[in-house]
Amino acid sequence: MTIRLALLWCVLPAIASAAPAAEPLPRHVVVVVWDGMRPDFISAETTPNLWALVQRGVFFASHHPVYPSATEINGTALATGAYPGHSTVVGNKEFRPAIDPQKAIGMEKPESVRRGDAISHDHYLAVPTLAELLHTQGLRTAVAGSKQVALLHDRLLRPDDPASSPVVFEGDAMPAGLKPALAARLGDFPAIGKNAATGKDLEKAARDAWTTGALVDVLWQDGVPPYSLLWLAEPDFSQHNTAPGSPQSLAAIRSSDGNLGRVLTELERRGLGASTDLFIVSDHGFSTIQTVSDIATDLSKAGFNATRVPLGGLQPGQVMVLSNGGSVFLYVGGHDPGIVRRIAFWMQTKEWAGVIFTRTPFEGTFALGEAHLDSPGAPDLIVSLRWSLGRNSFGVPGMMMSDLSDRGVGEGNHGSLSAADMHNTLVAVGPDFRAGLRDTLPSANTDLAPTILWLLGFKAEAAKMDGRVLGEALTVDAPPLKTSEPKRLTARRETVAGTWEQYLQVSEVNGVRYLDEGNGAWTAH
Repeated sequence: MTIRLALLWCVLPAIASAAPAAEPLPRHVVVVVWDGMRPDFISAETTPNLWALVQRGVFFASHHPVYPSATEINGTALATGAYPGHSTVVGNKEFRPAIDPQKAIGMEKPESVRRGDAISHDHYLAVPTLAELLHTQGLRTAVAGSKQVALLHDRLLRPDDPASSPVVFEGDAMPAGLKPALAARLGDFPAIGKNAATGKDLEKAARDAWTTGALVDVLWQDGVPPYSLLWLAEPDFSQHNTAPGSPQSLAAIRSSDGNLGRVLTELERRGLGASTDLFIVSDHGFSTIQTVSDIATDLSKAGFNATRVPLGGLQPGQVMVLSNGGSVFLYVGGHDPGIVRRIAFWMQTKEWAGVIFTRTPFEGTFALGEAHLDSPGAPDLIVSLRWSLGRNSFGVPGMMMSDLSDRGVGEGNHGSLSAADMHNTLVAVGPDFRAGLRDTLPSANTDLAPTILWLLGFKAEAAKMDGRVLGEALTVDAPPLKTSEPKRLTARRETVAGTWEQYLQVSEVNGVRYLDEGNGAWTAH
C-alpha cells in the first residue's frame, strides 16, 4: 500500500522492519555518479563505456545541478528530488549554530549528520530520501560511495542485520557488521598518497576502484536490489588539484569509465543487463580559477565586522564569511536587514561579484527563493562569483573568480552560476528509455528521484517531489509535458557613480524551474 509522504516521518526510524515485502519488481535501477564530470569530456577515446551508452540510450543535453553547483547540495537533490529550500541543505558547508555555534560544518560529515538528526528527531534532511521511501515499501537498496556524501542518501542508523540495506561511505559502512566482509574481500580502504614535489594529494582512483568492488563484489553478493547507487570521487578530485582538461583529470575520467565498465560487466554476468535502467550522472560541472580574492578581508577594510570563524558565537552585527567554491555565504548576527543591504550595495561595485541573493530582495539583488534557497537556516546573503567562458591552459572553457580557500589560480573549482558549473552530465539507458535520443529539454538532478520512483511503480510519491519525471525520454507512460519559453530575469541598481545589473537565465518544464546561468557587472559612469 502506498504510504503518503506526510506520514513517512512517523515510520522512518523503523524502516528495516515496518513494511511487508513488496512483490518482486521486473526492473532494477542503478545510478552511477561521476563527481564533477563535465558532459563535454564524453568521447569515444576517453570514455568508451559511457560513449557506448550515449549511443544506446538518452543523452540529456541540457542537464543542470541545483545552485550552488556543489557536491553536498546536489547529493541531497539527487537523493530527495527536492529543491534546496525544501531539503534545507543549501551548501557544502553551512553555519548551523545548533550543531556548532562557532564554526561552519561540512554537511556530509558523519558527526554533522548524527548531531543534526539527534537535535531534530531524524530531520537533518527535512524530506525523506529515495532510499528511505523504498525502504518503507519493503524494498532493499545498496549505496556505496568513495566520498561521505553517500551517507546523505541513506543515513539512518540500522540494526547489525545482514538483511539491512547496506551503505558504504568513504570506507566506513552500515550496518557495522559489514566492515569485516569488506576488509576480507577488498583489503583496507586506500589511503591517499601525496605528490612529493607539490605536497598535494594524488588522485582518488584507488578509492573509487575499492568502492566499486564494494558494490559489485560485496553489496551485490546475494543479489542486486531494486535500487543501487555508486558515487565515484573522480574526476572531481583531480580537477580540483589540477584543472579540467589536464592529463591527470583525463586519466581520472578514464578511471571512472573503467569502474562503469565493471558495473556493466557484473550486470551482464548476472543476466540483468536487459532489465536494468542505468543512470550515469554528475553532481555539477567545473571551471578553472582565474583570480582569487579575500572577501572577508575586503569586508573588514570596508568597515564591516567580518570574520570567517566567529569564536564565542556569531554576535549581533557580526558577519561570518563562508566559502562554498564559486559562491560565498554571509551570515549576519541578528539578521540585521540594514547591514545586509549595505553589504549588498557594497558588493555591487566589486569586480568579483556575479549574482547577489538576499533573504529580502533589495535594489539590484534577487530573493533567495529565486534560486530555491529560502530555507529557514539559509544565509542572509549569497553571492555567486563572476565568471567567463575564457579558456584555461588546456583549452577548456570556463573561468571563474574565487574566494580565498585551499584552491589557487589555475586550479579547478565549481559552485557558481557559470555556464560551465551549471551544466553537468546525465545519460540514461535501459528497457524503459528510448534509444539514441538527444534530449534537449531542460532537466536537473532533482528529476532523478521522481523518475526512478515512477519506473519502480510508485507514481504517487513521484508526483509529490519538486523534480519532474523525465517522461520525454521514456518508452512507458509518463506525465504530459508542458514547457515554457526561457526567461531572463534582471535586477538593477542605478547610482550617480554607476550601474549594477545582474541576470538569471531560467527555463521551465512541467512547473520545474531550471537555472541555466547567471552573472552580473558594475559599470561606472
